Amino acid sequence: MILRMKPNRLLLFLLPLLSLTGCTDTCKETRTFRRYSPVTFTAAQVRQGVQTEPPQALVNPGKIYTKDQFLFINELKEGIHIIDNRNPSDPKPVAFLRIPGNGDMAIRNNILYADSYMDLIAFDISNPTAVKTVKRVPNVFPNGSFEGGWWSFDPASQLLYDQKVSYVTETTETNCEEGIAPTNWWGGVFFSAQTSAAVNDKSGGSVTNGVAGSMARFALYDNYLYTVNQSAMQLFDIKNPAEPQLGNQVQLGWGIETIFPYKDKLFIGSQSGMHIYDNANPEKPTLLSVFQHARVCDPVVVHDNLAYVTLRSGNQCGGFTNQLDVVDVTNLTSPKLLKSYPMRNPHGLGISFPNLFICEGAYGLKSFDVHDALNIDRNLLQHIEGINAFDVIPLEKSLLMIGKDGFYQFDISNPRQLRQISRIPISRPSYY
Repeated sequence: MILRMKPNRLLLFLLPLLSLTGCTDTCKETRTFRRYSPVTFTAAQVRQGVQTEPPQALVNPGKIYTKDQFLFINELKEGIHIIDNRNPSDPKPVAFLRIPGNGDMAIRNNILYADSYMDLIAFDISNPTAVKTVKRVPNVFPNGSFEGGWWSFDPASQLLYDQKVSYVTETTETNCEEGIAPTNWWGGVFFSAQTSAAVNDKSGGSVTNGVAGSMARFALYDNYLYTVNQSAMQLFDIKNPAEPQLGNQVQLGWGIETIFPYKDKLFIGSQSGMHIYDNANPEKPTLLSVFQHARVCDPVVVHDNLAYVTLRSGNQCGGFTNQLDVVDVTNLTSPKLLKSYPMRNPHGLGISFPNLFICEGAYGLKSFDVHDALNIDRNLLQHIEGINAFDVIPLEKSLLMIGKDGFYQFDISNPRQLRQISRIPISRPSYY
């Protein structure tokens, strides 16, 4: 039997088929992403690149450090900005210490320790405008990572293999019906736009250390400098600060990110948990316990018997958790989770009890009263939005903060209303 249709009915029958097989609307999508290009350097090229230069603008800041009213701001992979902060309302750039492959630092007395890819370098910073190299400990760091790109050093060939990171913006046409992807790319995942410290020193000598943020991979205790990479803790004997000597190495497991010394203990943040080490014998730290969590980025700070740990999802960390964990470390061999608090994208944090400061990345800076560890969420004192917060250092009366949009100082005498004292802006494209 032959089916016959009137012309108008035939048209109604074909229209749905045409909608399936015909052209669809297209949308334009703009995204910025990281591109990694392999580069190779000789060890001589890296080592010859160390020098003191005139002050430079912040472009891609990383870690922060302070000592004796001077600021030290890492320019990721490039070196360290030295800034006179004796007048916090008007910080004065003094010099730029160019150090290829630099990511971390620590200071004892007038000696600054910094990594330069595979080497540890000790600098005399007595005169900040004329910094001098006093010691280089070569070939102690085998590999590392900057902005998601990896580097490694081959001591046999004396070649360093690195990845140059560039930011690329592309506009492409997409099928509107498939939905539009987020507009920015951050290292493999999309993201929305948006004074000297008291020294842990048993020698009784006149020794002063600087103060680091929670994202630090360098720490000082007693006569030792502790450095952590992705899987190990390397010790350096600094009994004579200007003559660091290679010490013991402690294997930690993979995914190590930060180190926080507290009293005679070391709290080490990793992508899978918080490691607690007994440092009663500073030459040989021993593992007490590991507090495990989901696979995420994990810096930690400690006050008395409580550890505050921020968990953040991200490109290198994996996972989808964004929260603050409060951990009871009264029994260091058996840490217990007291409570978790949801966060948006927490990065570094700092404690000046009873005030806890948490960097929320593109979502700003938060301050909490943590007298009551079980009700921290009810005691949010202030949320400063419109700034990008990466890490903080709380001092007695002020807060130092570094982020993707620059360096900030706040007066924290009123923790419910932090007052911005000064800012050093960055000078680079906004999509970093």
